[in-house]
Amino acid sequence: MDSSAGARLAVDIGGTFTDVVLELAGGKRFTTKLLTTYAHPGEAVLEGIGQVLLQADARPGDVGLIIHGTTLATNALIERNGAVTALLTTAGHRDALEMAHEDRFEQYDVMIDRPRPLVPRYLRLPVQERLHCSGRVLLPLNEASIEAALPVLDEHEVESVAIAYLHAFVNPDHERRSAELLHKARPGLSITLASEVCPEIREFERISTACANAYVRPMMSAYLQRLDAELRQRGFSCPFLLMTSGGGLTTLETAAKFPIRLVESGPAGGAILAREVARQLELRKLLSFDMGGTTAKLCLIDDFEPLSSRSFEVDRVYRFKKGSGLPVRIPVIEMVEIGAGGGSVAHIDKLQRIQVGPESAGSEPGPACYGRGGKRPAVTDADVCLGRVFARTFAGGAFSLDAEAAGIALQGEIGVPLNLELESAAFGVSEVVDENMAAAARTHAAEFGLDLASRDMVAFGGAAPLHAARLGQKLGVNRIVVPAGAGVGSAIGFLLAPVAYEVVRSRHQGLSELQAGLVNGLMEEMKSEALDVVRKGVGPDIAATDLLESRHAYMRYVGQGHEISVRLPVENYTERHGGIFRDRFEAAYRRLYGRTIEGVEIEVLSWTLTISSAEDHESVTQKDSSVPLEKPPVFGRQMLFDPSSASRVEAPVYLRNDLQPGTWLNGPVLITEDQTTTVVTSNYQAMIDSHFNIVLTRKAGEKEAFHGQS
Repeated sequence: MDSSAGARLAVDIGGTFTDVVLELAGGKRFTTKLLTTYAHPGEAVLEGIGQVLLQADARPGDVGLIIHGTTLATNALIERNGAVTALLTTAGHRDALEMAHEDRFEQYDVMIDRPRPLVPRYLRLPVQERLHCSGRVLLPLNEASIEAALPVLDEHEVESVAIAYLHAFVNPDHERRSAELLHKARPGLSITLASEVCPEIREFERISTACANAYVRPMMSAYLQRLDAELRQRGFSCPFLLMTSGGGLTTLETAAKFPIRLVESGPAGGAILAREVARQLELRKLLSFDMGGTTAKLCLIDDFEPLSSRSFEVDRVYRFKKGSGLPVRIPVIEMVEIGAGGGSVAHIDKLQRIQVGPESAGSEPGPACYGRGGKRPAVTDADVCLGRVFARTFAGGAFSLDAEAAGIALQGEIGVPLNLELESAAFGVSEVVDENMAAAARTHAAEFGLDLASRDMVAFGGAAPLHAARLGQKLGVNRIVVPAGAGVGSAIGFLLAPVAYEVVRSRHQGLSELQAGLVNGLMEEMKSEALDVVRKGVGPDIAATDLLESRHAYMRYVGQGHEISVRLPVENYTERHGGIFRDRFEAAYRRLYGRTIEGVEIEVLSWTLTISSAEDHESVTQKDSSVPLEKPPVFGRQMLFDPSSASRVEAPVYLRNDLQPGTWLNGPVLITEDQTTTVVTSNYQAMIDSHFNIVLTRKAGEKEAFHGQS
């Protein structure tokens, strides 16, 4: 098919669904959504790719790029089904992984549970060596320590080893030599060096990141290599790139070596989609709302840039409380993620309260309404019972929904114990999950001193358009945008992401005595490493001048415990830049805290440099100027529960593909498509804009509802 030359494929594996998008050279997209296959996730990927190629009448040879994002690494960490992993670390420091910060993330809970380390103590093996904080050798590496560890590795059938020595981020020689010895003695072992995966200060976070990477590396490497081989067998010869948690694309080789960088790849794709929608519609203050089958992700985007961070916690064990998870130090788009998805299971707690999540029914067996053996009620079951899901178009008609099974599950687990009718039980589950998301959004915004009521919302993911109007009402959002292809939004976001790679180094510098030569040398070293990775993704012949470079320093006042990120100019530094860096730090500090501290020295702990391909900011959807139909055809009608009147109303159902730009619809209305349904409540009206977005605006006189009260 000649017209599809240069077509691109994007694949997003979630906890419940696998989304596939094929974009042709002219911008036309074909999408599909399948249940994730746990035994081999590649099965759903290949089936989905086959479906979209068939829809487009395209062949594997027509595809010029495949982009993939996945939650497999995250799930392996949460479910503890990674490789048997050992840790080689400096003698006397093997318990750092378990002592963590020696604090309590919930000081009033006497029965507090700490995250279980990925590596048990008997596999945390001491090595005789020691470096000064400057990198100077205090105690040479005792190579006999490596040999002494071999019987333990053999006894416990260790598959993967993390090597993390004190201060090796400054001088990695001991870690590298240990890896050489280990590889020579046991060539089949997977080996992760902390000085490569996390070359920055803070021992606990560095060791934790190295162990997490080692834990998932054998599984992820095998999966990626198998999928790559299966794609090649089917005739795909194009580049195969992976989405990272920082919002950029990287090579298969880099992803297989550092799979920990993929832990938030799906949500990052969604944030990229929201960013491009914001840029397209000039929305400078935005809340990105992504709700899938397992989790809901909320991200703040200001001036077309999502908040970013270098730290992330996986598997928070205490109601998603900060400090209760496994910390990893990787580039990541800052967002709050809670167990609130379509598959999140509802139950009654000991106080007779409805609770939803974080446990998810996933795709096997899935919510009760899927008819795959699920007996416990999930959020999707409540949505079905409330009339929010139009069954004829659900998942493109891939399978039929069982509304009766959804009702039985809800009544059995929620309705009967609380003496509620089915409708009230379903609404109770829906309200709890919506309020959980609203509370998470408020807390997340408050942590950064930001306001939610002045923001617009972009909603995407299979479940978000069903809940966006109610969540928007709770948060006081006036305008909600549901982009085209919202049900597979994260996969579409992959197509909008640049090829990018971030490198970090920790080198302490005081601004009053800035060593410009040292910093320049560091930047050149980091730039070379980043260029090497990016060129593998965009082509080896691209000039450095055709790529984008950004630099940041993590600074603080001397005596403080944490740093803030400060953007640096991209140029050759001299001693005078100490003053320039100070001015930029104080401006950033003042934005965050409203003041600066006079007379206190400022220091830099870490430096980052990112190389990325140029962004063309292409439209998320194609603009259209056609004249709207005066009366769009009604596809069907459905009884929809209206929260404002607490009663059911007959709502018209429209096919999204039948709605032309300029069309206005007054809620309550359902707008359905293959991958999701947008619920327009009586508080909102909907308009199709020139980019085919559904734009919900709150009706005049309608006020926001707080804490579930309309």
